Amino acid sequence: MLWIAAEVVAVATDLAELLGAALGLQLLFGMPLAPGALLAGAATWLILVLRDRGFRLVEALITGFLGVIAVCYLIETVLGKPSLHGTLVGLTHPGLRGSEQTLLAAGILGATVMPHVIYLHSALTQDRVPIVGPDQMRRVLRFQFVDVVAGMSVAGLVNLAILTMAAATFHSGAGGAVSTISDAYRTLEPVLGSTASVVFGLSLVASGLASSVVGTLAGQIIMQGFLNRSTPTWVRRTVTMVPPLVIIAVGVDPTRALVISQVVLSFGIPFAVIPLVVLTARRTVMGALRNHPLTTVVAGALAALVTLLNTVLIIHTVT
Repeated sequence: MLWIAAEVVAVATDLAELLGAALGLQLLFGMPLAPGALLAGAATWLILVLRDRGFRLVEALITGFLGVIAVCYLIETVLGKPSLHGTLVGLTHPGLRGSEQTLLAAGILGATVMPHVIYLHSALTQDRVPIVGPDQMRRVLRFQFVDVVAGMSVAGLVNLAILTMAAATFHSGAGGAVSTISDAYRTLEPVLGSTASVVFGLSLVASGLASSVVGTLAGQIIMQGFLNRSTPTWVRRTVTMVPPLVIIAVGVDPTRALVISQVVLSFGIPFAVIPLVVLTARRTVMGALRNHPLTTVVAGALAALVTLLNTVLIIHTVT
């Protein structure tokens, strides 16, 4: 069951990011969605081929994509000139009014945490240095800690920039109603200038390529870990391209599909985090590196909070 849950979120990521990259190519160059998705899939396949030369090169490419995304939204935020007071009020007094806002909040949470990466990040760390004895284990753990804190901090700041820019730009009344990614792209140009709309399209392509690579790598690690089997990169890349192409073919709203796919990621968080909290609290598993009881309590409380959010979302959706 845990393997299926992990595979579902990995495929959901791939679906979202191929759609996102295809949308970016359509906005920037007028390319139809289906060829755009195929081109994005081919690009990620080429990146994955580099894995044979070591994970470091792939990590460098993903870091470069993340840098492009961060710079893009920094530019967008500066151009949008958000209210500092309004931003602070939103951070200190957030609120969810109705099922639609809860849906978006769950999507943002899933897109930030990306539960399948919990498996991938651990696998990437294992091969960096040979581990012999608890001292070297602690050293690798310190590297992992710095890596995760840096990565999640950048991801959180990028999401904060996205929300702040959207609030300052799309809710000012200057550009009219915005309900899709295409609306957002068209609205940015008259409100913030042509540079903003181009930057927005580039960020979509960069995030799509980076997360699609991560999703495929995570899927391979998940299969190896749970089933002790692996598939060739090109097979997995081909199979995971089918869902976005089907969505494009049947005419589903790509923006809505993106949001729902990220909500699926949020639903997958408890299936990855709860076993993680349980296993890292056990001395029989972790030995001297077992989590401190306080760490276990805090992590358990956060896992319970995410599970509660997902439960509320399900209730809102059903009722």
